[in-house]
Amino acid sequence: MRNSIIDPTLTQTVGLDVGDRHSSFCLIDSGGEILEESRIATSAEALTGLFARLEPSRVVLEACGHVHWIAKLAGEHGHEVIPANPRELHLISQGGRKSDRNDARTLARLGRVAPDLLRPIKLRSEGCRASRSLLSARDELVETRTRLVTFVRGQVKSFGGRIPGCSAGCFHRRAGAHVPEILCEVVTPILDVLAQLETRIRAYDRQIERVAEERHPETKVLRQVDGVGPILSLAFAATIEDPNRFSSSRTVGSYVGLAPRLYESGTKSPQLSISKCGDRYLRRLLVNAAAYILGPLARESDLRRYGERIAGSGSQRDKARARIAVARKLACLLHHLWRTGSVWDRNYQLAR
Repeated sequence: MRNSIIDPTLTQTVGLDVGDRHSSFCLIDSGGEILEESRIATSAEALTGLFARLEPSRVVLEACGHVHWIAKLAGEHGHEVIPANPRELHLISQGGRKSDRNDARTLARLGRVAPDLLRPIKLRSEGCRASRSLLSARDELVETRTRLVTFVRGQVKSFGGRIPGCSAGCFHRRAGAHVPEILCEVVTPILDVLAQLETRIRAYDRQIERVAEERHPETKVLRQVDGVGPILSLAFAATIEDPNRFSSSRTVGSYVGLAPRLYESGTKSPQLSISKCGDRYLRRLLVNAAAYILGPLARESDLRRYGERIAGSGSQRDKARARIAVARKLACLLHHLWRTGSVWDRNYQLAR
């Protein structure tokens, strides 16, 4: 991924250790001398006062729940904002003398000396964040539905009953006839909640279709690929946001954490598991799509044949490796289709 632009003309750096109620800041000059440090409330009013009285500076803070509105506020007052990747801040998370004051000092010093080492993350626009919130809301309801279905099945089983297999979507309609009478007063309200959840999930599905069409028209190109529906295409578009962020489609697999970790030392270069960095939700959707591509319902394609070669003997380990490999290749393919607007040829390699 292309590096963010760092302004070399700024002479002051602010390290901001953000807390939910209070934040600590440390202001240093170009020589590393501390000019000011204090503790302020984590509120728009307090931070506006701080940013307004400072000359244009580099503001360094960890990516957190408050990062978007703080970054917007600092940018409006002419400051350069560097949202540091928390994975790169071992000096803070594993430091022997950890405190809010010391964390702010560390952020300021790292931002002054080598901001690129902080691996600054790109903040998403409000539109993309709203799309991600929609997807997250649906995901929360689906997880809640799964927990409730599991609970009901477990309770019925403990009383000697058994609910026949069915999809989670129709569970609330079919389970009632198989619930022991002694459990009816306990289980019936949960089935009512499941019915409400199902209605809300279906409403979210329709909303996702509408948002994908109106706010992210590029999802139409992504949905050419087998296993890529409205949810995955919207998640991919809202997470990547700008395909030109990446100089090569090959780097997208690493960005979503589907590439192996690297740990070379001397002559040793062991084969490691995937890094699992980046967006966990998008990575899960990509792996689920890969499972569909390798499953019995998907049509033949280069992606499917690629996974089948890796699956080899068909052992569980090889199948898992194949799913990850196909998911990584799928992420690269989706980025390529988006950036070029190409038509997907499922048998491109065979035709060559």
